[in-house]
Parts: sequence; structure tokens; C-alpha cells
Amino acid sequence: MMEKLDRITVDPGICLGQPTVRGTRITVSVILKMLAGGKTVQDVLEAYPELHREDVYQAIKYAAWVVSDQFHLLPVPARG
Repeated sequence: MMEKLDRITVDPGICLGQPTVRGTRITVSVILKMLAGGKTVQDVLEAYPELHREDVYQAIKYAAWVVSDQFHLLPVPARG
């Protein structure tokens, strides 16, 4: 069952339709790139004081939801 993600919005008129944190122009991808680059949740909150901790967690949950139904089989080289 999909958890309610009420802090993430998609609006074609905001950031070219990229998912953003509600009421901001901060995209989910910006948050994820910071975390993937080694920043902590606290670092994200300090960089964007308008965010709340739950905004960051919902950005992560949103990304997980987006990729959860998508998988691609990658070719595996033959051994020998």
C-alpha cells in the first residue's frame, strides 16, 4: 500500500514539472543529490532552512516509490 506523500507535489508550472517539496521550488532531485553526495539530513536542512525533516524523508520515500515498480534486466556477460 502506498504511503501518503502529502509534502511532495508535481505541478507542470513549477520547475518544469519536476517533483518538489510542497510550497517550495526545491526539487526532490536536489535533496537526493545532496544525500547521495554524502550530506546528512541535517546538512540539507541547514542549506534549505525552509525545509522540515519530514520533507527530506518524504523526498526519499517518493524516490523509492518511483523506482519500486521499475526494473530493467541488464545483460550479464557469459562466463567461459
